[in-house]
Amino acid sequence: MQRTTLKARGFTLLELLVVMVIIGLLVGYVAPMYFKQVGKSEVKVARAQIESFGKALDQYRLDTGHYPSSEQGLAALTAKPADEARWDGPYLKKGLPADPWGAQYTYKRPGTHGEYDIVSFGKDGVPGGTGEDADLGSWE
Repeated sequence: MQRTTLKARGFTLLELLVVMVIIGLLVGYVAPMYFKQVGKSEVKVARAQIESFGKALDQYRLDTGHYPSSEQGLAALTAKPADEARWDGPYLKKGLPADPWGAQYTYKRPGTHGEYDIVSFGKDGVPGGTGEDADLGSWE
């Protein structure tokens, strides 16, 4: 009669720890690069939206002879202001979006950098800052 021995198959604790350390190192290397790219894409989206607002404002001006006032704001691109007879909008197809960080764009006319200023205050939502927190404006 032969005795068969069954060996337990599996991983040792040391092997599991080595794999976990390797996975941790990969995540530590890849995750910051991924989130950096996400931040760059949000800045690109904000710049594209500001450019789109500029084109819509130019069309508004062609129709009415002037840009909306600061009081009317960017909302004048989607809804007819009460005192605007020659409005022929809406000038934005999908309404007025918020910036990529969820805040509303600031519109000022006359602007300090041109006939109007459109500003997103970046990720932090306050004036100033660097990197993703930097302000983005229509004059850039």
